[in-house]
Amino acid sequence: MTAALLDDPLTSPETAPDALAGFTIGVTATRRREEFAALLERRGARVVRAPAIRLVPLPEDADLLAATRESLEGPVHDVVVTTGVGFRGWMAAAEGWGLSTDLADHLAAARLLPRGPKARGAVRAAGLNDHWTPLTESCEEIKQYLLGQDLRGRRIVVQLHGEPLTGFVAALRAAGATVIEVPVYRWLPYRDTSPLRRLITQAISGSVDAVAFTSAPAVLAMLNAARAESLEDTLIAAFRGPVVAACVGPVTAAPLLAQGVPVIQPERSRLGALARTLARHLPEHSVTRVTAGAHELEIRGHAVAVDGELKPLPPAPMAVLKRLAERPGHVVPRSELRVVLPGGPSRDSAEHAVEMAVTRLRRALGPSGIVETVVKRGYRLACDRVDAR
Repeated sequence: MTAALLDDPLTSPETAPDALAGFTIGVTATRRREEFAALLERRGARVVRAPAIRLVPLPEDADLLAATRESLEGPVHDVVVTTGVGFRGWMAAAEGWGLSTDLADHLAAARLLPRGPKARGAVRAAGLNDHWTPLTESCEEIKQYLLGQDLRGRRIVVQLHGEPLTGFVAALRAAGATVIEVPVYRWLPYRDTSPLRRLITQAISGSVDAVAFTSAPAVLAMLNAARAESLEDTLIAAFRGPVVAACVGPVTAAPLLAQGVPVIQPERSRLGALARTLARHLPEHSVTRVTAGAHELEIRGHAVAVDGELKPLPPAPMAVLKRLAERPGHVVPRSELRVVLPGGPSRDSAEHAVEMAVTRLRRALGPSGIVETVVKRGYRLACDRVDAR
């Protein structure tokens, strides 16, 4: 993993080293998930690992061999390289079939159009020259680039990235091109789906502050897994509400945007840039700041900073604190606090559960006088105003 690929945000002056302390972030990536998780953890985040998909290479696949032979049957004018790992896999498969020299000669005579820097790096590593790379790193820009030219009679090879590019290919064919689709690998659901199912539950319950996606298939896999449990609408509602959906780029974001989910994404499609975007966004938009009992509180996902000192909170005390902070200075009845407690205690134990949660909250906060008891009414934060952002 090169520094350029990760674009490590820890060296950036724009975000503090502990910017993500107190936040929980779900990571759905399969490839490079440990490197990405490390970027988040080094900024203080608690990371929930839930790989959504697995990449299945197709070196023995008959469709890949057939597409390779079709490419060699005549001149190739343009080659769309969507991913670096896919292009390297194609070249490796061709070598195994004894076709690597012929394929390299054919590609050398064509205009190679990598979608982004990683694809371009794979092209150059193979000893080939790239012709043009879109600034947006998107297939849409490549499509518009090609459609701006006369494509009649041109043979265009499109290396797929795990799923069909139906609209892309159809547009080129409608413009007169012969398009050869090269399926180098496919995405399948991760073998163990239990971590992803748990992440779906955590997102719906608000136990995570953000979910990071590094590929469109991972987004679709999570939505499909939620649909299988009849939870898709509830999950989408969570993403439209308090849970941040963070995507590495516009291709990854597309399935969520189609569902009306707001997303955050970096200007550059890099893991490090995505980590930096999260490190800027969450402290700015997912923090409630309160002055209570002459102490400054900064309430984050699973922790609260009291006068700058971060203090992790268990789920029940945190649920109580967040509800009190919604109306700082106002009395919140015990009956209202009861409904926010995780697990929904029974009526008989509700009073005791609220009291225990408040006791644990006070103990965790440290200084006295932050949470006040209003006899026979409930509890309140000892403050006059709130700055929630």
